[in-house]
Amino acid sequence: MIPAAQVSRFQRALPFAMSLLLVPIALIGAFYGGWTVILLPLVTWYFFSILDAFLGLYLENADLETREDQLSWYKAITLIWAPVQFVLLYWMIWYVTGPGDAHLSTLETILLFFGVGVITGTVGINYSHELMHQKDRSERFMGDALLAMVLYSHFRSEHLLVHHRYVGTPRDPVTARYNEGFHRFFPRVLKGCFVSAFKAEKAMLARRGKPWFDLKNPFFKYWALQGFMLLLALLIGGWIGLGLFVWQAFVAIWQLELVNYVEHYGLTRKHLGDGKYEHVKPQHSWNAAHKASNWLLINLQRHSDHHYKPDRRFPLLQNYTEADAPQLPYGYPVMTVAAMFPPIWRRVMNPRVRRWRQMYYPEITDWRPYNKARNPLPR
Repeated sequence: MIPAAQVSRFQRALPFAMSLLLVPIALIGAFYGGWTVILLPLVTWYFFSILDAFLGLYLENADLETREDQLSWYKAITLIWAPVQFVLLYWMIWYVTGPGDAHLSTLETILLFFGVGVITGTVGINYSHELMHQKDRSERFMGDALLAMVLYSHFRSEHLLVHHRYVGTPRDPVTARYNEGFHRFFPRVLKGCFVSAFKAEKAMLARRGKPWFDLKNPFFKYWALQGFMLLLALLIGGWIGLGLFVWQAFVAIWQLELVNYVEHYGLTRKHLGDGKYEHVKPQHSWNAAHKASNWLLINLQRHSDHHYKPDRRFPLLQNYTEADAPQLPYGYPVMTVAAMFPPIWRRVMNPRVRRWRQMYYPEITDWRPYNKARNPLPR
């Protein structure tokens, strides 16, 4: 008989496995075509937004004394997604370039793989983010595999070595500046993330007396994994399969950077002089306690606590009230759509940023240096 405590833990973890429901939805789009090819983005963006509206906020916090062995069901959710996504992605490439080619038009195939990119970004990169923070090598490898499937392997180096250290400062390309629209942010961050990640790894090797081309540079592993993924797509689906793979990867990266844009928009750490900034606090990330979207995103929206305590697994991330961290009016599915329309985004978020400044930094009267995309404050 299964112990009651184990059953209880399974039941608490089960809602976070809702991402697995996206797999049969992808298969429906592949088998039936027509309007069903847009089901993946519809469900990911709108179904969970509707659920948020009905289910509301989840404000309770897990016990921080919970042991690692009591989190096995949560850990299993993140580990199972990598092989599931791998099989789904390459099966889809095989199907649409083979058996499915007879009933799927070119437009249907492109839209279907747009949806695939939505889930490899919304779920896949998000799960890789959880896995890359863990000490276990097998978990980190799964995270690397997920990033390689969307050709964004350097995100691990950028996130761990740059973003967490420099968030809310000019040295972090991922922090969206006040009044910076997403369409300006996106091309800036694509270049900035790669360059900052490579420089960070090069600097780490230099401190050990090694050149950047030393085989210990993880970029060689990144390029090898990405090369394998690209070659497999080419072998399975030919040039069309390779093109579809690259297309879904682009969509996934776009989804990731939309989330990055939302998470820290307009929030900055106070400059203390001499190129130094205050320590990262919960107030330097936007928080969202919406229940359903946190199920889908394994508590990523409790981002304030993630930056405050990066080593916490997702079920232990704490929620903060408005007294301790700025709050988003809606979950990420709604906010990322709003980010695509800068006038709407500014109308919703700029007043919140100004209130945040008055609340936490009333002594700062000139915000012009912080408002610029390239902050002139000393590095």
